[in-house]
Amino acid sequence: MKKEYEVVHEIFNECANNQMRDVFFEEAQIDDLEEYVRSRHKDKDVELNREDLEDGTVIIHVNAGGLSQRYTFSEI
Repeated sequence: MKKEYEVVHEIFNECANNQMRDVFFEEAQIDDLEEYVRSRHKDKDVELNREDLEDGTVIIHVNAGGLSQRYTFSEI
């Protein structure tokens, strides 16, 4: 069953002297959070590490082709 989430997608900058990151926000109806993340990175070898917080928030840490990213899902 699909649930509606606010999704925050962060892409971390690999440059040593630059701590900035790209941050994207969206609302989406999602059935499977891990499959959703994998579908966003179809062309890359992806490692996922899921973290379920007590408040229901789910954070999925991603290493996609050596680039660190994080997806945070908060149910609406």
